Amino acid sequence: MFSYEHYDSPEALPAGDRELADAARAACAQAYTPYSNFKVGAAARLASGATITAGNQESEVLPAGICAERNLLTTWQSQYSEDPITAIAIASVPGQNECYPCGICRQVLCDTEKRQGSPIRIIMASDTSASVVSSSAHLMPFTFKL
Repeated sequence: MFSYEHYDSPEALPAGDRELADAARAACAQAYTPYSNFKVGAAARLASGATITAGNQESEVLPAGICAERNLLTTWQSQYSEDPITAIAIASVPGQNECYPCGICRQVLCDTEKRQGSPIRIIMASDTSASVVSSSAHLMPFTFKL
């Protein structure tokens, strides 16, 4: 069993989470989605207070595309790994539904928490609501472990 927070509007999120959700929504402009037209943006707040963003990227050669979350985490690992991620927000266009990570992204989020040695707050936003968990482990209780 796990707990999560649910907000009936993104405006009801705590200020820092709301700002991160807004950054994720803005990051949808970075998405390249000529096939699905489903743009996903992700934004991460680092321990230093910096924010990094990424969008999903599609390819004609399926499944060569990459989700916004994994695009963001790859950027973090290659450029900012000494600055732990404290929170990630995910949003989409169209945004009528909360944007939840796929199974691969859930596992990679768990791997990232393990690598950095601390949990990542996950904010899953829509245009009309948001849900928040305190760790990706709540999204993937049975992670793959070597």
